[in-house]
This record gives sequence, structure tokens and C-alpha cells, in this order.
Amino acid sequence: MSEPVKTVLEVLQSTTAYFTKHGIESPRLNSEHLVAHALGKKRIELYMEFDRPLFEADLSPLRELIRKRAQGKPLQHLLGTVDFHGRIFACDHRALIPRPETEQLVELVLSKPTSETPRIIDVGTGSGVIALTVAAKLVTAIVDAVDLCESALGLARENAERQGLSDRVNFFQSDLLGNAKDNYDIIVANLPYIATDAIRSLSREVQCDPVMALDGGNDGLKIISRLIVSAKSHLRPGGLLALEIGHDQSGELMAQMERENYQDIQCKSDYQGVLRFLMAKYG
Repeated sequence: MSEPVKTVLEVLQSTTAYFTKHGIESPRLNSEHLVAHALGKKRIELYMEFDRPLFEADLSPLRELIRKRAQGKPLQHLLGTVDFHGRIFACDHRALIPRPETEQLVELVLSKPTSETPRIIDVGTGSGVIALTVAAKLVTAIVDAVDLCESALGLARENAERQGLSDRVNFFQSDLLGNAKDNYDIIVANLPYIATDAIRSLSREVQCDPVMALDGGNDGLKIISRLIVSAKSHLRPGGLLALEIGHDQSGELMAQMERENYQDIQCKSDYQGVLRFLMAKYG
């Protein structure tokens, strides 16, 4: 039998140092996730196994994960999953990696059900996390979810099956609301809002997201502005439009909503104090 190479703690320490050298944010947390993944453990279980000896067979697959992470491949892509609102979803190159801010968007939607059986649509659903989380929490809701990208919809449907929600959310392809036949109590969207020229300056990890999920046109507002106009004909009277937007876009988008005769226009901050969520009613 081969001799152990290192203990779990020694691997965590050396990996953390390596990630620090390569500019990886939260290097210790990244190390714990990857070591746990390679060993088939939960991250919390590592704390009980710091002295566990690791052999070459344990370290070989881990080294490849560490190399890719140091090169900037997103942690979520290496793990194949992401934790969103307390649920584990599949995550890969087909759709935007869900961010913590979007969990706040979901909380805002969950706090504003407009009827006992609200009809809700998630526009630009990507991996489906918004629609599926809302469906899981609002068990009487009727939920649709659309995306222009068929591969993203494939991932969303896989997540629906993973969550046992395939019969609760109707996924279909659409350019915004172009193929939507119904009217809704709530339209929610986290659409691309990065200006085209700014994409190249984003972090290595963010640039692994599909360009389609990032590119909001020359000023970053093109797609959101289109939805603000088209949502009016798909909202029930008093229906809510809830958007996640870029950090410097609230003023221009609120002005557009006023011109389009939305009411009760509000902009709310994320946990970092950035004006991130735009909400308004119509009709």
C-alpha cells in the first residue's frame, strides 16, 4: 500500500496559499469546497477529518480541479452545482451563474404575492433558479419561465427535474415575452445589463458566463428597456414588474417607467447598498 502524501489539513493549507498567490477570492473557502468535492464529502465534514491521510489516488483528481480554479474557471462550474436560496441547482456553461443578489430579488417577489393563485413569469430564466425557487415557495402559484437560449432552457428543465418541480413550471423559448400568451400578476427578470464594451473588463470568472447572459447592448439598457415596454401588455391590472439592474442604471430606468405610465415605482438596495432592484406596478 502506498504511503500517505499529506493530511487533509495540509492540503487545505497548501491549496489556500496557492489560490492566494493566483488572486482567487476567498481562497480558503474555495479550497474547502474543492477538497470536499474531490473526497465526496460535505464541506462541513472536513472539519472532523483534518488529520485524515490522503494518498496519491485522492490527490490526483484534486490537482486538476485546483489547476483549473487557479486559471479562473468558476468554482460552481468545477463543482457542477450552486447553492441558491438553500437549494442545490446544477450549474454549468449553459447559463449565468446565479449570484447572491438574485436571491434578494426572489425574496422581494415572494413578499408580494398578488393573489391566492398568482400567475408569475420569469423572463430570461437561465438555469431556472428564480422560477423554481418561487414555485417551491409559493405552492399555489402558476409559474412560467422563458429564455431565448435553448441550451439554457435545457439546464433549467434539468433543474426542474432535480427539484421535483417539472410539473410546476412551464418552460418555453421566447424573446422576452414574444411567445407568452397569458397575462401575469408578476413579471420578474434578471436580464443582461452589462454594456457590450465593458464585458472584456469583467473578472475571469464572470467572463465564463455566456455572453448572451451578460450583454445588454451599447449602454447595458437595451434588453431591460424592451421588457419595460412589452411587459405592459402582459401584466394584469395592478400587476408587478420586478427587475434586477446594474449599479448605475436606476435613474434612467425609473424615468422610462414614468414615461410608460407605471405606478408605485420603487428602487431597492442590495446588501452592499447598491440600488439593484427596480419594482413597479401597471394598470
